[in-house]
Amino acid sequence: MSNHREVIIIGSGPAGLTAAIYTARANLKPLQFEGYSNGGQLMLTTDVENYPGFRDGIMGPDLMEEMKAQAVRFGTEIVSKDVERVDFSERPFKVWVEGEEFQADTVIIATGATARLLGIPGESELMGRGVSTCATCDGAFFRDKLIGMVGGGDSAIEEANFLTRFGKTVYVIHRREELRASKIMQQRAFDNPKIEMVWNTIVEQVHGQDEGKVTSVQVKDTQTGEERAMPLDALFVAIGHTPTSEFLAGQIELDENGYIVTQGKGSATSVEGVFACGDCQDHVYRQAITAAGSGCMAAIDAERWLEGYQPG
Repeated sequence: MSNHREVIIIGSGPAGLTAAIYTARANLKPLQFEGYSNGGQLMLTTDVENYPGFRDGIMGPDLMEEMKAQAVRFGTEIVSKDVERVDFSERPFKVWVEGEEFQADTVIIATGATARLLGIPGESELMGRGVSTCATCDGAFFRDKLIGMVGGGDSAIEEANFLTRFGKTVYVIHRREELRASKIMQQRAFDNPKIEMVWNTIVEQVHGQDEGKVTSVQVKDTQTGEERAMPLDALFVAIGHTPTSEFLAGQIELDENGYIVTQGKGSATSVEGVFACGDCQDHVYRQAITAAGSGCMAAIDAERWLEGYQPG
C-alpha cells in the first residue's frame, strides 16, 4: 500500500462513503480510514425510511454496507483503523495511523459526531428499538404512542414539537423546573396540547429488554427522591452531540463546540486543501441525506482543488 495518495478520507458514514464514491469515480484512488467504529450513527439505526430510493425502507447497517460496496467497486481502498493525529502545517499533509505515516495532497474529513447519551441501563440495549437520538429519523414509527423526550434546550423542544405530529402524548422530561430553550421555543411547547412537562425528573433506567422494545422508564424526582415507573413506547434523547474532532485541535479551525468550521456554502476548511463534510461540521441538520450531499460537495471541491495543485 502506497503511503502517498492524492486523497485521504478520514471517517466513514454517509458523508465519508459518498466522498469516497465520487473521488474514486474521478480516478483519484482515495485511501479511506473508516475507523474501528465504522459506518457512523446509521450502524445504530434499524429502519431508515427517509433515505431516497428505498420506498420500503432499509436497515441502517444494510444501507452503509451498500454504500461501502459501491465505494470499493470504484476503487476506494478502505482501512478499518483510526487516525491518531494529523499535520496540516505543510503539504503534502501527514496522517498517522497506528504509528505509520501517510501523506496526501488533499484530505477530506468525515468523522461525524456522536449523540450524547444518558448512560443508563437499557439505553444502549434498546437503541433503535424505542430509544432514539433523532426525532426526524424515527418519530413516524410511534404514531398514537406515548413518547418521552429528555432535554431542555432548543433541540429537545423543537424535536418534542415535531414528535407531536405522531405521538399521542409527548412528555418532556427535564431535571430542572425551567428550560434552557429560547423563550419562543418554550412558548411553542407550553402552547402545544400534546406536550406535557415533567419537571425536576431524571430517567434512571429504560425497561423493555425482554420484550425487545421500550415499555417504560424508571424516573426519579430530583427534589423528593421518589421513584416510579413511567409507561412509554419510545424515549428520545436530545442532550447534545459531540463532534469527533479532538485529534484536529490546533490543525484547523473549530468552533466553541468542536465542530469544524467550513467556508461559505462549501466544504473548505481554514487550511487550503483540507475539506470537511457530514456531522463533524453540521450541527443543524444531522441527516444521512444531508451528510451524503456534503460528502459529494467535499469530493467535488477536492477534485477541483487538485486540478490547480502544484506539488512542492
